[in-house]
Amino acid sequence: MIQVNRYWENPEVLQENREAPRAYYIPYRDEASADSAKRGASPHYQTLNGGWKFSYYPSVKEVPEDFYRADAEVSGWDDLLVPSCWQTNGYDQLHYTNVNYPIPFDPPFVPDANPAGLYVREFRLKDTWKDKEQYLVFEGVNSCFYLWVNGEYAGYSQGSRIPAEFRITDKLHSGVNRIAVMVLKWCDGTYLEDQDLWRFSGIYRDVYLLAREQQHIRDVFNRQELAPDFSHAALQCEIETIGPVQVSAVLKDAAGSAVANGSAHIDGSGLIRLVVEKPVLWNAETPYLYRLYLTAGGETLRFSTGFKEVKIQEGVFTVNGRAIKLKGVNRHDSHPQLGQTIPLNHMIQDLNLMKAHNVNTIRTSHYPNDPRFLELCDQYGFYVVDEADLECHGVVNAGSWEAGSFHTLTNHPDWKTAFVERAVRMVERDKNHACIVMWSMGNESGYGPNHIAMAEWTRRRDLSRPVHYEGAAAKYNGDPNIDALDVQSRMYASISEMIEFAENPDNTKPLFQCEYSHAMGNGPGDLKDYWDVIYRYPKLMGGCVWEWCDHGILTRTEDGVPYYAYGGDFGDKPHDGNFCIDGLVSPDRKPHKGLLELKQIIAPVRIGEKDLAAGQLSVTNLYDFVDLSALFFGWKVEKDGECVAQGELSGVNATPGESCIVQVPYMLPADGAGRYYLTVSARTRQDYPWAEAGYEVVFAQFHLPAKAAGDTALSAAALEPVVPVEAEQRGHVLAVSGFEFSHAFDLYEGVFTGITYHGVHMLAGPVSFNIWRAPTDNDRNIRHKWQIEGFDRAGMKVYNTTWSKTQAGGVEIAVHYSLGGYIRKPILHGEAVWQVDPAGGITLETRVQVREDVPFLPRFGLQMTMPAGNEEVEYFGYGPHESYMDKRHSVKKGKYLVSVDDMFENYVMPQENGSRYGADWVIVSNLLGMGLKFVSGAEHFSFNASHYTPADLDKAKHTYELSPRKETIVQLDYKLSGVGSNSCGPELLDQYRLNEKEFSFSLSITPVFKEEL
Repeated sequence: MIQVNRYWENPEVLQENREAPRAYYIPYRDEASADSAKRGASPHYQTLNGGWKFSYYPSVKEVPEDFYRADAEVSGWDDLLVPSCWQTNGYDQLHYTNVNYPIPFDPPFVPDANPAGLYVREFRLKDTWKDKEQYLVFEGVNSCFYLWVNGEYAGYSQGSRIPAEFRITDKLHSGVNRIAVMVLKWCDGTYLEDQDLWRFSGIYRDVYLLAREQQHIRDVFNRQELAPDFSHAALQCEIETIGPVQVSAVLKDAAGSAVANGSAHIDGSGLIRLVVEKPVLWNAETPYLYRLYLTAGGETLRFSTGFKEVKIQEGVFTVNGRAIKLKGVNRHDSHPQLGQTIPLNHMIQDLNLMKAHNVNTIRTSHYPNDPRFLELCDQYGFYVVDEADLECHGVVNAGSWEAGSFHTLTNHPDWKTAFVERAVRMVERDKNHACIVMWSMGNESGYGPNHIAMAEWTRRRDLSRPVHYEGAAAKYNGDPNIDALDVQSRMYASISEMIEFAENPDNTKPLFQCEYSHAMGNGPGDLKDYWDVIYRYPKLMGGCVWEWCDHGILTRTEDGVPYYAYGGDFGDKPHDGNFCIDGLVSPDRKPHKGLLELKQIIAPVRIGEKDLAAGQLSVTNLYDFVDLSALFFGWKVEKDGECVAQGELSGVNATPGESCIVQVPYMLPADGAGRYYLTVSARTRQDYPWAEAGYEVVFAQFHLPAKAAGDTALSAAALEPVVPVEAEQRGHVLAVSGFEFSHAFDLYEGVFTGITYHGVHMLAGPVSFNIWRAPTDNDRNIRHKWQIEGFDRAGMKVYNTTWSKTQAGGVEIAVHYSLGGYIRKPILHGEAVWQVDPAGGITLETRVQVREDVPFLPRFGLQMTMPAGNEEVEYFGYGPHESYMDKRHSVKKGKYLVSVDDMFENYVMPQENGSRYGADWVIVSNLLGMGLKFVSGAEHFSFNASHYTPADLDKAKHTYELSPRKETIVQLDYKLSGVGSNSCGPELLDQYRLNEKEFSFSLSITPVFKEEL
């Protein structure tokens, strides 16, 4: 076994020989090479990424004691790319857990079977580096590591998501050099890194060498001073050096013109002050960056500088004097194949998607991201809440030391140094980034003296940004001293709790929802309700949806079928199942419909109704700093889904926060017959990195005040002379026939079992009443109550059935029924009246009484099974994608033609999906247009057409377990309860529940051939 100090179990020893933390930068030769922003363009930089020799050991006790020797034989070792994660390369255990620690709770001790990964890399030193100081930088290693250079011990570091830098000048020589690294999976820092994610290990971020002059700039803090009226600004460059250095500073604007310069001879520490008149300020909408060049000797450091002011004024969060709403997401480092190793282009892809969907804020949950990610946020324009690499969530379930108190580690003096260091290393690395608007002291780690020490140090070091930490919320009963925190933070506060906070005059700090609206599976469904309240109250500064992406691992079955795996799929224990599949985008960054919903609701423009009869709309500019000149506004009027007029609006402009009235030049026809909808769309005038010109930023749709034509449920056969319906009871089956149709109704079962038109069979099974849906992830808490009452097993009991002929020549069938499952009382009782008219059309009128003591229903409606080949769906309703009563703001009312497969939303965890809210009518048919038309009665209805039953979806736990049926399953719902975000957020709001105890539902079902319509 290798003989090293067991620093991995000593919270007082966090490093050995590691350089003090500093601001992130790469030294370049001159301004031109620095402007390239390419590390490889610097003669002072040498990457050590690439192929390393690697050997994995299940326990550190198995590590050879001399593997690090300069002449140790490693030719038989594996080859491993660096950066990478062990677990995505076949080593160790892929493991996802949320709250629970994956090791026994015995701080600071970790299991003796502590897996170790040994890395060896040989490299040649550049000849030009001979007389320079050499530093070795690891930007991210999980969880701790020991370092040897040419057989000599060089140092130790822990803290997985912040760089570790070592001066190794005296250990290098000309020719071939060898670096050896031992990475351990666990250390005492593991107790502080219990984030909700896959637990990855290894050298997972970049590794490189830096060659520095003997005397050079070590650290820079670019502090800003802005005049109250922003007429001028001062950039105070606080510079720390190694040895005496002559430093020159040049500040250039975005066009490359120098706007200020200065110089100073600095020995140890010094200051260069640069004054800028009429500075262009940085914000997320116009991310204007100056370029600061600091030159000393043969090195040039370049810093992007954005002048901005972040303040809290009278309880309101402001940037550059304007109240700001943070429209954010929580983002983990997550790649479906590489794990926590994130390529630069993948970062850019995330930011482009966020920009395209109106997101302006990112919380780096729950650790500092790659420094290049922050550079991109500076450039693209995002407000960033930079979060320390700190989470101790597992203490809540530990159940032992101090009774598993949430505040165990933050209260313990032995851990104070470790807590504070995580804030120090984050702030020192990231302090010069314009994008950072708040510092976060970690996540879900209790609140006590150690957190207070973190916050107090942070405020002493940087007063220009507020400090946030949600763990100090009163509900956790931590230390009552929150003076060091500048905002009040909450997770998943309900709408009513937010209102209560905003209206309480004792709350003098703004409220930040660092997590809200859990975007797991089919959701979130409550976004508009949140934002109506956030916009209403100045003290509510916004929040970040949990979370950005699904953390699925791309995997294949034994048959080679790809799917995304989640917790437990690799035999990992403990695990939290698919709780890591909770994002707005899929693992491969395909937007879920929840992201489209978020885009629409947080859009920077609001288009409202002023006087529709007169063609007047109001347009409100919700941007904070720019007018609307970058957008153009198109409009169109559709009659029954067909465009009858269109154009572009003129005179649409408003200053930030202001509104204007615009005239839409449409004319309604005199008769007004038909459904008329006006749609106005705000689109980009030019190309952006995240969208081409013409990209829709937001839309609004209005039902115009015209008389609706109404729908007829009659087929073409209704135009023929009326032929009375023939009805004959054959045992328990009532055969109903007429001109070119024949239907069958099972009097015992109380439903239709056959519908035939022109010899085409339209049913492949009995019609049934249905209250069940495949539970969504957001149903996980209510699901148990539903199942106790038997919602998932509810069958139909028929008490009696009668039938008779009508005076109009049709047939009427009355059924008294109930729905219920074993053990419990019936869930509901109902009376259904079915009528068949002489054209073969069927109408249903049902009155329902729901048992008083049952929870709200998932849905109520009909489930119909249509034969194979019924693949075409045409409807007038909301589209083009899925919608629910609380998730329908990103869809437009219109006429759509789709396939059954088009309606399916392929969630990683199969669940209820694909419903269309607010339908007036729908036709499900074969490709020749032969099928059934469904029209609601007094109200619109929701529908779905799928190749899966609710039971099929509920049974499958992964997409590869789904086997599509040849038949088409049609759901026709009186109402379908909303989806909400209760997988972690508040319960579904009352207005989105089917909680009526008495209701009526009417529907017509008409066999049709489209060619006859």
